Amino acid sequence: MRALSDLIAARRPALVQSFDTKPNILAPMAARAVPGTTVVRTVNGLGWIYSSRSPAAIALRPSYLLMHHRAGRHATATVFQNRQDQAFFQRYHLVAQGTECLIPGSGVDVEGFDQAAATAPAPHQMRARLGLGAGPVVLTVTRLTRQKGIPTLLRAAQKLHGLRPDLRFVLVGPRETEGRLAVSQQELDRHRPYVVATGQRDDVPALLRMADIFAFPTEYREGVPRALLEAALAERPIVATRMPGCSDVVEDGRGGYLVPPRSPDALAARILDLVVDPNGARAMGRAAADLVRREFGLKLIVARYTELYRTLLAAQPQAMSRRRR
Repeated sequence: MRALSDLIAARRPALVQSFDTKPNILAPMAARAVPGTTVVRTVNGLGWIYSSRSPAAIALRPSYLLMHHRAGRHATATVFQNRQDQAFFQRYHLVAQGTECLIPGSGVDVEGFDQAAATAPAPHQMRARLGLGAGPVVLTVTRLTRQKGIPTLLRAAQKLHGLRPDLRFVLVGPRETEGRLAVSQQELDRHRPYVVATGQRDDVPALLRMADIFAFPTEYREGVPRALLEAALAERPIVATRMPGCSDVVEDGRGGYLVPPRSPDALAARILDLVVDPNGARAMGRAAADLVRREFGLKLIVARYTELYRTLLAAQPQAMSRRRR
């Protein structure tokens, strides 16, 4: 906080924008170094402390609530990426009335994604490279950690393998960098050959074109997961957990299905529903794409932030005069 206070006092910015849990607590309080500074904080999910069931997380929650309450008194505006986080802050009085707004997610570059997908290798080429065969493919893009629900997905995959031996699961994302919460290589190896873990990749649009279904079994309070936005842009039906952020992208029964977290049976059942009804699955994928293109495009998110900044700075002309000096 001292470092931030010194920085704000030296630079005297017209506006301070914070992002993520700790900066959202520290930046509004540090900005008191220059009275009248416009401070906007973006709540991009509530993170480990409000997602984990561990004793450490539960013990820390009261302290974080108190700090968020204090920080909220010094923030000019609080931006929420999903409706459930906004309701949580309102319920616990962590934000001053009239200072909050909803801007869904951080946006997704629709044009860039479309271009990357259009120039990607054909789906059959991608499947051949990964040794997947011609059966249905379920794709997941996330960090391979327990908080992201990977053990639940592996149990669902095992269950489905007995019913549909041709079904394959592809897990894309880092594992070795995820510390003690990472899913072990031994856990992954137990599910060969119907589970393929590729590690981190930079060709997600091509992988999405190859897949039939996108699964996102997170147990984490997300902001708005970009992985879901990209899956929707690729017109893939989604099976996600009923967690904050996911339910803002997936309307249950329309763009895909929502299932309880930590429920491999429910996850497997909904994936199977999409496998046996490919026409319905394609319709859900198109509905998901329509929603994302309409509400979550990067250009639209940028325009909403720009309008928010203009409104706030117009209401505090002294901030602009400081910047001119």
